[in-house]
Amino acid sequence: MTFSPKIELHLHLEGAAPPAFIRGLAREKDIDLSGIFRTDGSYDTGDFKRFLDVYEAAASVLTTPEDYARLTVAVLEDLSARGVIYAEVFTAPQIAAKNDLPLWRDHVAAMTEAADTVPGIELRQIATCVRHFGPEGARGAARCAAETTGGQVTGFGMGGDERVLSPEDFTWAFDCAREAGLGLTSHAGEFGGPESVRDTLDHLKVARIGHGVRAIEDLALVDRLAEDGIVLEVNPGSNVALGVYAKIDAHPIERLRNRGVKVTVSTDDPPFFHTDMDAEYEALHRAFGWDDDIFRQINRTAAEAAFCDADTRTTLLKALE
Repeated sequence: MTFSPKIELHLHLEGAAPPAFIRGLAREKDIDLSGIFRTDGSYDTGDFKRFLDVYEAAASVLTTPEDYARLTVAVLEDLSARGVIYAEVFTAPQIAAKNDLPLWRDHVAAMTEAADTVPGIELRQIATCVRHFGPEGARGAARCAAETTGGQVTGFGMGGDERVLSPEDFTWAFDCAREAGLGLTSHAGEFGGPESVRDTLDHLKVARIGHGVRAIEDLALVDRLAEDGIVLEVNPGSNVALGVYAKIDAHPIERLRNRGVKVTVSTDDPPFFHTDMDAEYEALHRAFGWDDDIFRQINRTAAEAAFCDADTRTTLLKALE
């Protein structure tokens, strides 16, 4: 099943790094990362805790703006080859720059310049805090995001382990980002149940939810998502790879869509989960019979929900016609 053009709203930049790219960078810096790869060269991930550990180890070799510029080009070239014309990537000031604002500015500038060299695709950044790093670190990340808004940084979000702390602990960070005019999203309803989604909506007042699929366990919450127009950034392949659902046929994306929830499709951390946008579309086509019309609707939803300016949104919608 092939469909173009595509829009991707939920993609962690470090999590999109090809294993070969990370291995090469580690060799250049004489860093031993042998413990995070399988014998076939792929990332050695397992459950969610193992995934986070491997993710953070791989990201540890990305230390300079130049590293992130090279990664940006590698990721965008791969996306463009798969028909993606617009992508929003999660970039974490806490990981990339240790919340050092001048260094974070350099990272943003390097990524922006690098993205301009890849034709056929637009890039925006969602600066994210890392939940399991705690609320104080999130404040620093929000300040970094607020100080770099107005260019490629158009959103603020939260990733990490949603099983620790509470959304309420991060209200200051999200209020700061909101005041700066950034679009807001947060991971919820992946390993946390529907209460995770509800608490995120109540306390962080986001327009989008990363994952959000376990809202299906509370149909009143599903109806709230539909009525309020909350957009879910759904990552089916990731959910199956990490054991949230046993197989794609059991994934609730079709049930959510049928109840009027706005859903989009993304890949999350594709090389970690052995997926890409083409594979996601093929799996949804096989499991639920989705055709070009449905994929076009999904991508229109993504274009309308994108954290971008009006002219870019108009261009994306025209490209989908």
